[in-house]
Amino acid sequence: MAHTYLKNAGLTDNDKLDFTKTRTARIASEEVRRGLFKQVHHVTFTEKSGTTIEVITVNDASTQECSENGVDVYVISTHLGPN
Repeated sequence: MAHTYLKNAGLTDNDKLDFTKTRTARIASEEVRRGLFKQVHHVTFTEKSGTTIEVITVNDASTQECSENGVDVYVISTHLGPN
């Protein structure tokens, strides 16, 4: 979903991205009720030019479905602190 949101916002497109370099890391996962989890991920997309686009996604996932609702996508404009 993060890729779709970035594409729809005009921030990148399929021809620019090197999908083999896309990285996802789960930052947090908390069970909010039985079988339903709030998940936060850090996703890094790399364009063929070397430019990276980083986003944070937040969504609810269950043991039945990988996504129970819409996904909130936040584009990271500046990364402060150690790598």
